[in-house]
Amino acid sequence: GELEAEVLRDIRNRTIRAVCGQPAMPRSIWELPAGQRRTVLRHLLVSDKYRFLYCYVPKVACSNWKRVLKVLDGALESVDVKLKMDHKSDLVFLGDMRPDEISYRLKNYYKFIFVRNPMERLLSAYRNKFGEIKEYQQKYGVEIIRRYRKHGGNSAGDDVTFSEFLQYLLDEEAERMNEHWMPIYNLCQPCAVRYDFIGSYERLSADANHVLERVRSPSFVRFPERQPWYKPVTAETLHYYLCNTQRRLIKELLPKYILDFSLFAYPLPNITSEFCRQ
Repeated sequence: GELEAEVLRDIRNRTIRAVCGQPAMPRSIWELPAGQRRTVLRHLLVSDKYRFLYCYVPKVACSNWKRVLKVLDGALESVDVKLKMDHKSDLVFLGDMRPDEISYRLKNYYKFIFVRNPMERLLSAYRNKFGEIKEYQQKYGVEIIRRYRKHGGNSAGDDVTFSEFLQYLLDEEAERMNEHWMPIYNLCQPCAVRYDFIGSYERLSADANHVLERVRSPSFVRFPERQPWYKPVTAETLHYYLCNTQRRLIKELLPKYILDFSLFAYPLPNITSEFCRQ
């Protein structure tokens, strides 16, 4: 397992170096267009006490990382405190700082992100936001159904199909997407920000412990266990959704997330007839 993780990290680092070395790619956040720079700075969380920057990616354990940051900062007593996560208060965002303060931290702090298989992340966002959260059903669901379904005018937005969701993503500009389904590349700009460590959702516990050791966090701070009510996306669930979705949709959507697949070394989804028959 450890050797495999080491090989994967090496592949990711080499790929990032090769892709980000292309002439057209940004070398720093100051080379990004204003909108892209604003997005990444809004997603970089700062710990001045432990001198690190963490780029949070929704649907990749970011609530638990925010909890850890609050504990490290003394705003929360323990990662186990039963509180609804407030995603704004008691957190410091790099975007709230002056340009000289931003540059100093980007140059001198330990920087990390956590990534996840792009299709799995999209499915997780779909099931969570449209299956459980009224605010998303009303804000996005109603609009999606109005756009893609004949006579969908009376829907409450709680019955969006996965195909309709993917069609919506296909028609959206990546940079204008909601953060829960915006590509990780656009959220965290791994060419403009040189991350010291890329952890993965698949090795969440081991990679989180590695980061906590690296930033010398106190021994009583540990990464939270997964909540018992949490329903993870399994390989079987992903197989079911992908194989019951028009192949055309998935193929057309892949270019939008291709940097997430290639930079972070995730295989493209297998949607062959043979695989789907299994």
